[in-house]
Amino acid sequence: MIFNKYDVIVVGGGHAGCEAAAAAANLGSKVLLVTMNIQTLAQMSCNPAMGGIAKGQIVREIDALGGYSGLVSDKTMIQFRMLNKSKGPAMWSPRVQSDKTLFSIAWRNVLEQISNLDFWQDTVVSLKINGDKIVGIKTAMGVEIEAKSVILTNGTFLNGMIHIGEKSFSGGRMGDASSSGISEQLAENGFEVKRMKTGTPVRIDGRTIDFSRLIEQKGDDEILGFSYLKAPVLKQQRSCYLAYTSFKVHETLRKGFHLSPMFAGRIKGIGPRYCPSIEDKIERFSDKNSHQLFLEPEGWNTIEFYLNGFSSSLPDTIQVEALRQIEGFENAKIFKPGYAIEYDYFPPDQLTHTLETKKINGLFFAGQINGTTGYEEAGAQGLMAGINAHLKTNDKDPFILSRAEAYIGVLIDDLITKSIDEPYRMFTSRAEHRILLRQDNADLRLTEKAYRIGLATQERYDKFLDKKQRVESLIDFLRKKSIDPESVNAFLVQNGTSELTQKVKIASILLRPQITLEGLIEHIPELKSQFDFDNYFDREIVKSAEITVKYEGYIQKENDIAEKLNRLEHIKLSPDFDYHQLKSLSYEAREKLSKIKPQTLGQASRISGVSPSDISVLAVFLGR
Repeated sequence: MIFNKYDVIVVGGGHAGCEAAAAAANLGSKVLLVTMNIQTLAQMSCNPAMGGIAKGQIVREIDALGGYSGLVSDKTMIQFRMLNKSKGPAMWSPRVQSDKTLFSIAWRNVLEQISNLDFWQDTVVSLKINGDKIVGIKTAMGVEIEAKSVILTNGTFLNGMIHIGEKSFSGGRMGDASSSGISEQLAENGFEVKRMKTGTPVRIDGRTIDFSRLIEQKGDDEILGFSYLKAPVLKQQRSCYLAYTSFKVHETLRKGFHLSPMFAGRIKGIGPRYCPSIEDKIERFSDKNSHQLFLEPEGWNTIEFYLNGFSSSLPDTIQVEALRQIEGFENAKIFKPGYAIEYDYFPPDQLTHTLETKKINGLFFAGQINGTTGYEEAGAQGLMAGINAHLKTNDKDPFILSRAEAYIGVLIDDLITKSIDEPYRMFTSRAEHRILLRQDNADLRLTEKAYRIGLATQERYDKFLDKKQRVESLIDFLRKKSIDPESVNAFLVQNGTSELTQKVKIASILLRPQITLEGLIEHIPELKSQFDFDNYFDREIVKSAEITVKYEGYIQKENDIAEKLNRLEHIKLSPDFDYHQLKSLSYEAREKLSKIKPQTLGQASRISGVSPSDISVLAVFLGR
């Protein structure tokens, strides 16, 4: 026998699998990571970037909890940008362009340093199930391995099918085989299995691009990165570039629409509404003669570029012909064409908040297998599944984040509560408490929780305590200390705001939209000596204090709302309750509640088709 019994087996070495394996092992479980190709751990199969709108908040939350996506991104970044800086701080979202090859290498280095983690390169073809409990896996090499918990993070590999024009072939992604057996077995065990579609664009030889005809997009001068643990080091950055399609490009692409697997009906899976293929955009927005494209380098020392926004499954000849009609790409050569990939997923209303399946005890799903899209969403699910698989094997309480505590809480609650009828992607608009869930305060929200369960290290916890104390001390000083007009009037006038006529509290000046705390500190001797703005962590402390003071009223109001809504989360519902007996509920509510089996009245209130009057009926029945 090759293997002893494991506490947790993680199937799949993508972003979800890597975070899941690391979390469970760091918490103390004996973990085995099974992947088809150990050379492609955490491979960036699509664009070579982490973060972006709302996704950047997720990466910072993963980092605050003790995950590795932020650290690896910072270590391998080739460009940093903070998106949405023209909007309020609830919308600010960090984004890191990474070296694709170094990213995968860095993740492997991280995992290989975790002592409780073993590796096995193989394909899992079936699960070992005893009644309603998972007991292990079986691989293509005929190896059977026992485990107390199994986490499936199969990504796009379950019965994956690649489409390029009229050509279709099996594959989990270009160059990698797909996996079969698991979907069929789970379907036999009563699981609902559906098909989903995603896609990717051409990869272009940078030597054949005329960059002088594109719009250069440089990185930010202020490099913040993702991790709260270590300051990123980046002495130079690689630029991205903007390009645009045209009416002529669209006409060329339309020539191939009759050969498109999507339009011809060969693809049955549902595709992403918010990241559609170029042919889908042309069809859906037929009134637009131009669409924006983002040309992104795939690393420091490679000539390969990714054309974000040009995802396609049209014939390769049509793709290249259209590409060469984009300004700057007239002589473009490609490494490989864009393609669509269709794969199996399991509607996530079959899961609990821990990401454990309702039907099989000890079996967890994380990542694209749950109908999500994006490295960040996958990594967050993997982290939470890894934590909860460990806690379950040790008979400990589950670790669940609420919608008011984290974007990760919003993500998981949306998945298991709301119908997923297209690839799920996180947006700031999905978080009703987004002013509380900012990218700057993820550590203040989550690190102590992670430390209590044993995932956040002592080093991370000590940094958190230091930051918390310094932020609170700075805020207290700003609220209590007054400043005289002579010290600050010249600065106020310089920034286009009115002078003071008498002493006022410093915090009141900071409420003016023209004034930043960093600028104000230069005129306050008691503070100027305390902060070095060349120091990454000092900038973080100052920015966090500034946001808290400037938006105190909004934050307090949002906290009050969250507290009121949270009361519904404390009203538990039995998973065995027969909703059909309550004839006062609408028929749709009875059907949805019976299928999803919400754990709380709060979760029930978020189910599509369950009205406020239905919630009132439940509340009355429960004596509330």
